[in-house]
Amino acid sequence: MALQAAGRQSLVDTVVEALRSQLAAGEWQVGDRIPTEHTLAEQLQVGRNTVREAVRVLAHAGMLRSRQGEGTFVVSTADPGDIMRGVQRAGIRDVLELRIALEAEAARLAALRHEPADLERMRAALDAQAELADADGQPDTGSLELYADHDIAFHKAVVEAAHNTALTATYGWFSSSVREALVSALVDQAMPKVVHGDHRRVMDAIAAGDPEAAERATRELLDKPKQAVEALLATR
Repeated sequence: MALQAAGRQSLVDTVVEALRSQLAAGEWQVGDRIPTEHTLAEQLQVGRNTVREAVRVLAHAGMLRSRQGEGTFVVSTADPGDIMRGVQRAGIRDVLELRIALEAEAARLAALRHEPADLERMRAALDAQAELADADGQPDTGSLELYADHDIAFHKAVVEAAHNTALTATYGWFSSSVREALVSALVDQAMPKVVHGDHRRVMDAIAAGDPEAAERATRELLDKPKQAVEALLATR
């Protein structure tokens, strides 16, 4: 199978797509060792360096893993990048449901593991957000983006206060979807407005070292917009 491409980098991309397709089709299962660079180069009729770069791309994506002296093995037949892109395109309800799952546990852990600097970051984010709010606690149209940034900074600070590397990394990938959903909600008159007291209750529970209260406050905070979305969807 000869591959055609405009240039060297384009050819690498073409090989990446060919290997990704073979993985998705189940040609190799998780745990299998894929063919050697030499064999793949012959099959695809490209140079070994091109195959090596393509394998490196897929290893970075979390689909393959190279072991010194043993070869390259399949870690996942699905591209985690595709999964994350799917999350980014998810609807607001999907985003909120995942937020509840991640942030409720993060708040619970944060109550047990937080450090003084974590609380300072939460407080700074809420204070900065409050400065952009009007008498009703809501931002004006010109400051929506910055207002959303401060809100996300607060929630990221809560997650980071859990001191769980995997949880922090996952939320980091997910936070762009959270921000998009938040900005959409801020301009939607049918959605409940951000209530600073709800956020501060989360922070206060964490500061008090009360994991149950922190988890409960987080669920209550996020359940309001989720219920509003579900009501809107039910009327369609």
